[in-house]
Amino acid sequence: MDGSALVARGLTRDFRGFRAVDGVDLDVAAGAVHALVGPNGAGKTTLFNLLTGFLAPTAGRIELGGRDITGLAPERVARLGMARSFQIASLFPQQTVRAHVELALQGSTNLGWSFWRSEKPLRRFRAHAEELLDRVGLAAAADDTAGSLAYGRKRALELAIALALDPRVLLLDEPTAGMGVEDVERTVELIAAVRDGRTVVLVEHNMSVVGALADRVTVLQAGRVLAEGPYDEVRADERVIEAYLGSADAAH
Repeated sequence: MDGSALVARGLTRDFRGFRAVDGVDLDVAAGAVHALVGPNGAGKTTLFNLLTGFLAPTAGRIELGGRDITGLAPERVARLGMARSFQIASLFPQQTVRAHVELALQGSTNLGWSFWRSEKPLRRFRAHAEELLDRVGLAAAADDTAGSLAYGRKRALELAIALALDPRVLLLDEPTAGMGVEDVERTVELIAAVRDGRTVVLVEHNMSVVGALADRVTVLQAGRVLAEGPYDEVRADERVIEAYLGSADAAH
């Protein structure tokens, strides 16, 4: 486990007789971009939910930076240095872009989520929030409402919120899903920029994105690890081609 930022051993999750994740072992190297791929129903998002505490495993163990986090609540996992985005963005439509990031910055301090009392505590986070928004290309939209943003920019805001937690490990669930070509290219550049100094784990269907970003790829099928290795090696694996990468969409 030396040099691993995130480790899973024998990770298993059952749902009323259905095994969604089946004995998964995972080693994510510190500072790497590690992609999880596989067909629909392979267990990718369930695995994400296990790693981040949104689901408790039926069996197995998870370590973050050498610390056992198995079964910890999501907020405790986040405070230990792991943040995630979701496949479907959850934002406050009437709240400003800046306020979303300010709230995330406040939530990571001992002030907690006490934003309903007064807006004054948020002011101390304004400069840092604007730095993060500039980093994800949203500086000019700071005063816009989240609901007014185009889809790709909402995902950029979600990334800024995750970065506000200053995570050592950042998990991204389908960061380019539903995006047009320009937004996909912009998001790839953004992830490449924010990976500096942190570890990134991403679930992604777009194999061009995986090829551009990932140092290592784990392929899941029916809740199990089918193959793992560098992108070019995994892409050429006959088992993977048969299970998933043989589709026209994945061949690019």
